[in-house]
This record gives sequence, structure tokens and C-alpha cells, in this order.
Amino acid sequence: MKRRLEGANTVENSLHNINLSALAEETYSAVYSDVCDASGFRHQTLDPGMRLLAGPKNVLIGWARTAVSRPVTDIPDRPYGGEIDFIDSLSTGDVVVLDCSRKPAAAWGELFSTASVGRGARGALVDGLIRDIEKIDQLDKFPVFGRGGRPTDSLGRVAIAEYDIPVCVYGLTVNSGDLIVCDTDGAIVVPREHALDIIEKARTKASIESEARALLLDGGYLRDVWEKYRVL
Repeated sequence: MKRRLEGANTVENSLHNINLSALAEETYSAVYSDVCDASGFRHQTLDPGMRLLAGPKNVLIGWARTAVSRPVTDIPDRPYGGEIDFIDSLSTGDVVVLDCSRKPAAAWGELFSTASVGRGARGALVDGLIRDIEKIDQLDKFPVFGRGGRPTDSLGRVAIAEYDIPVCVYGLTVNSGDLIVCDTDGAIVVPREHALDIIEKARTKASIESEARALLLDGGYLRDVWEKYRVL
């Protein structure tokens, strides 16, 4: 038991020490999808419908912090109370994963994004609508993925009811601590217990693809590249 706990602590330390910014430069959603497939995890890609709505066009990689926003009919005694508690709990490397159940109000916006940046969060994945898109663009450091935009405020319509619980977004269950990878191709979720192994394999595959790409640009034949690298 002691050895098992020591092993788990070693993995957690390794995950904690990963340079997420460097990882986002090296890897992208497609290599994670391929590596997950090869590792027997063939259903880790979120359903279509998500797209980059605001923020820089780069790869978003980080650790999920989940929340669920539920319909309300009245303005609560503590307006935005759930949102405030959740956002103030964020920390460095977090990615907001918000299940809005496709309600017709914007559950995420500029000031939530700005506060999240201040807490060290890297971006947001919203299964629902957002607003203040141009203002979030101006932050130039917080990508937000979602279904679309709408100026309608969430107050008195939807509110964060719980966080750090399993949520279902775009057809997949996500838990706080899971690895999230989002870019213009879509999004991948990797369970935390497999994240270190998948990250190492994704780095290797991305490096191999870079070599293959260089050979093709130099006039190499696709058949030869396939035979040498077994990637396409």
C-alpha cells in the first residue's frame, strides 16, 4: 500500500510539473486523439458543435475544473454567488469546463474570463452560450470554446449550482483534474489517471509528425513517409 501511494504521489508530482505552455506549443488535439485510439481509449473526442468563439487561436491545454449551470426563475439573494465561488477557486493551469445544458442565456462572459485569467486559468470550454466576445478577444490570452454567442445575461436565468462534480459536455463525461485539449479541430478529454502516459506518447507522435512533414515538404513521397514513420 505504501509503495502504491508513493507511486501515485510521483505521478501527481510529474503532472504538476508539466509546462502546459510548452506542451501547447508541441502538441495538438489530433495527436492526442490518435494516441488515445492506439491506447484503447477510442471515445475521448467531444461531439461536434464546439468552436473557438473568443480569444487567441492557439491550443488550449490544462486541467479541467468542472461546473454545472442550471435554470433559475428568480434573481437570487446572492446574485452570481455560484459563479463567484467557482471562479475564485480557480488556480494556475485550470481550464473551466462548464455545462450550461444549452440554456438560452450567456453563462460566460468578459469579466468571468478576466477574473479567471487573474487566477491563472488557461481558458474555458462551455457547453452553451457566451457573450462579450470582442472584450475576451482583447484579453488575448484566454481562449473560450462554446456553441455560440448571445448578449442575454445569465442573471435570473441560469446559475452555477455545483462545481468539481462530473459533468457531461458535448457528449462526454469530464471530471475535475482530467486533461483537456482544445483547438480549432475540436476537443479531447483524457482521464487524469492516464494523462501522464498519453502526454508522453503525444509528444513523441508530434515529433515524428514534424519529421514526416519536413520530408514531404522536401519532395518525399507519401508512400515512403508512411513506410518510414507509420503516420498520416
